[in-house]
Amino acid sequence: MIKILFVCHGNICRSTMAESVMTHLVKQKKLENSFYINSAATSREEIGNPPHYGTVGKLREVNIPLIPHRAVQMTAQDYTQYDYLIGMDTANIRNMTRIAGGDKDSKIYKLLSFASSGRDVADPWYTGDFDATYADVTEGCNGLLRHILEHNRGRL
Repeated sequence: MIKILFVCHGNICRSTMAESVMTHLVKQKKLENSFYINSAATSREEIGNPPHYGTVGKLREVNIPLIPHRAVQMTAQDYTQYDYLIGMDTANIRNMTRIAGGDKDSKIYKLLSFASSGRDVADPWYTGDFDATYADVTEGCNGLLRHILEHNRGRL
């Protein structure tokens, strides 16, 4: 089973959107039994809160089921339990690496690195633009799924 943890600052906007989008993409390919997908925060600011209403609304608009979720914080143990720990921006990557105590197994990635870009996923908490975030998340999740399918043929 391929285990993916999507991570952003608060775990209510970008990472929950990525969790829902990736779950949807995997189900479309009938691979849901080969993946475990979750999300977490680098901060404690939103712990226990549900996904942001903007994320909920955007996913509803594009007919992608929202994965029920309450914000949790990433832990050092998550590094050992997941194959891919996917941050949304440079600050997330820095904080994820700190929480994990390093990245000795090279499991921490920025989402849009799978879309041939080093840029950050737009943060709708600041921009209010959930359309731009959805475009970034969809581009990154499609690239990540392609990468996983190419590099894990024997596991799926």
